Amino acid sequence: MATKTITLELDAYERLRRAKRSARESFSTVVRRAVWPEEPLTASALLERVTEQMRTGRGLVPDDVLDRLDAAQKRPRVSNRKW
Repeated sequence: MATKTITLELDAYERLRRAKRSARESFSTVVRRAVWPEEPLTASALLERVTEQMRTGRGLVPDDVLDRLDAAQKRPRVSNRKW
């Protein structure tokens, strides 16, 4: 298995060390367990993502779902209640 040497500032090292569940747990395991929050999606980023998916032909919603939604919108919805 390949390895890579990195440099951490002392406070980052201490946080990583405290995150270990046991003395035998490796730093690699701690990093793999970490949750990296995504940046909040802005309107600009959403537009870019949709534009890219449309450009490449990959839709956000599968075609069969869109077809069912279209069919449901075309069916008349008549309530059996007067009010």
